[in-house]
Amino acid sequence: MPKSAHPFVLLDRYLTEPLLLTRDEDGEIHCMSNVCTHRANLVVLGSGKLKKLTCMYHGRRFDLKGNFEHMPEFKEAEDFPRDCDHLHQFSLAQWGPLLFTGLDPSFDFNEVIKIMEERVGFLPLNEFRYDASMSKDYLVQAHWALYCDNYLEGFHVPFVHEELNKVLDYGSYTTEIYDHCNLQIGYTDDATETFDLPEGHIDQGKNVAAYYYWVFPNMMFNFYPWGLSVNIVRPLSKHKTRVLFRSYVWDENKLEEGAGALLDKVEREDEFIVEGVHKGLQSSTYQTGRFSPKREQGVHHFHRLLAASLSKT
Repeated sequence: MPKSAHPFVLLDRYLTEPLLLTRDEDGEIHCMSNVCTHRANLVVLGSGKLKKLTCMYHGRRFDLKGNFEHMPEFKEAEDFPRDCDHLHQFSLAQWGPLLFTGLDPSFDFNEVIKIMEERVGFLPLNEFRYDASMSKDYLVQAHWALYCDNYLEGFHVPFVHEELNKVLDYGSYTTEIYDHCNLQIGYTDDATETFDLPEGHIDQGKNVAAYYYWVFPNMMFNFYPWGLSVNIVRPLSKHKTRVLFRSYVWDENKLEEGAGALLDKVEREDEFIVEGVHKGLQSSTYQTGRFSPKREQGVHHFHRLLAASLSKT
């Protein structure tokens, strides 16, 4: 497997953290800072095959694991190199073709993966293939948390999504709460638009059209019989959000069936509502609304996690 490096920016215009993914000679993947520990220049500017990581500013060199190797004109420097001269390492979790990292995670993402695998672990994620034609970005004129609020309940489906409501059985729509994520399950009356669940599956005998997983604070994993749509909610400002849809197809023959066949239309309908809510929140008279105990458990869960996170800052 060729040694390589891929630079990227984590949540550009919000966190704006320059990071670097590398694959070393053993095929192991690493995630590290892409900022040289000498004078903060970016180390790698473009993706490609590399044997070493060398900063073009003054020639400081690192191996593909981020370890400091060499620096010109530093023979006279005392107590050099030190631990801080290595590139900073970030935790990395892998699930099928997907990689996850964070600056200072408050929970182990592998625990979230275990929860999702309870229901979708039978799917061959390593066979899922990224589909650029089905992947796009949406610009929403609203606060990012309002987008999450809308995603986290099926309460609005009969009122906002006429076509999706014909596919899903609203009466049996359920939400399950976990520590750092939650799950909405969309059932249907039409068994031709559902997962082929294996023997012994927790939902065996049920017609599941979609599993909608949300992970605090800003990621969604939407599993359909055709594959997976990952949504990443990126705050741009108090009034603007970019939502990234990234699709991974497993069974292209099912792309036109069921809940997963309406992604763009449903997204546009959601944006219209969320932008309306954002405008409504400017009102001087609105205070807060009560949560529906039956239909808004996910929204309440999100708000509790937000409150807990903000109390720590």
